[in-house]
Amino acid sequence: MEYREFGTSIDWGPSALGFGAMRLPTDDGDVDRERTIRMIRTAIDRGVNYVDTAWPYHDGESERVVGEALDDGYRDQVNLATKMPSWELETRADLDEYFEKQLDRLGTDHVECYLLHALNHEYWETYQGIDIFEWIEDRQAAGDIDHIGFSFHDDRDLFEEIVDAYDWDFCQIQYNYLDQEYQAGRAGLEYAAERGLGVVIMEPLRGGMLATDLPDPVREAFEAADADRSPVEWALQWLWDQPEVSTVLSGMSTLEQVRENVEIAANSGVGQFSTDDHTIVERARERFEELMAVDCTGCDYCTPCPTGVEIPRNFDLYNRIEMGDDPNAIVAEYEDMDESARADACVACGECEPACPQHLEIISLLEETHERIQSASA
Repeated sequence: MEYREFGTSIDWGPSALGFGAMRLPTDDGDVDRERTIRMIRTAIDRGVNYVDTAWPYHDGESERVVGEALDDGYRDQVNLATKMPSWELETRADLDEYFEKQLDRLGTDHVECYLLHALNHEYWETYQGIDIFEWIEDRQAAGDIDHIGFSFHDDRDLFEEIVDAYDWDFCQIQYNYLDQEYQAGRAGLEYAAERGLGVVIMEPLRGGMLATDLPDPVREAFEAADADRSPVEWALQWLWDQPEVSTVLSGMSTLEQVRENVEIAANSGVGQFSTDDHTIVERARERFEELMAVDCTGCDYCTPCPTGVEIPRNFDLYNRIEMGDDPNAIVAEYEDMDESARADACVACGECEPACPQHLEIISLLEETHERIQSASA
């Protein structure tokens, strides 16, 4: 496993692959604890030393099961990262309340890496109003937090403002070969790295979109390459070829994915990609952009919907139609869904849209999704 640079102020190197605990395996809707613990420990046994979770993942169960997985000597082998729930805060006292609850969930007395979660203009203003920097310094002085950072979902101007506002150790951004100009993007990656921040990558496979069942034009772009790589390997190695990338979080949900990702990471490194390889990836990106209807990553921040609409699933069906899946199969899957889960069950309450890191106009897109699927059945 390759170990990467992690900013000028941090004296340890994270593994190229980090374990992201947002999309854990489930059983009847609950986290499958046995499978998750086995996955996390297998990753650590094979060299992963960065484990990332957050307050809202799996309604809090992610932090708890990560804590359980790090029992039996595993805690000392990793840099543990979790995140302050920015949307829950009103006062400085809230910072202490949530942080202490997180330590309790995780079964630890400190975290190596702590992030302000999903920063945007609104949350950034909240933090500035509750003396966040003083709180950070107090917690670091007490030994509760080693390294401080933030995850980000907004425009690049704000990203640069936040980078310059404090002596951060690291940041976390959404970045993959489709999202080179989205939010912080490549320019933000380079901006942060130039200022000494480690950069953690989230959504490297865009919620699985870049991993399996690629549309024919995208698949054909990769098949034209001399190199024989899986779609996952193309996406991950493209990231690891960039020296500014510190670690790549993969939201693995099966043991097979852990093994596959670890094997790919073992062969990663700057310089592994040729000029022709970069040309192939750019061609695949262009094919994707020509086909994609909704820029949903399946993060589930918009759920649960008060009326039961399965928002990411509906958008996945829409994208699959546009990318060439059998329309009859899509229509059948849509009609098999509970009526309350379908796109047309949306009552436009608006609760989902502020929660979307991609800033999608979910209400109108759900209407568009229903219309598109209905037209496919005609």
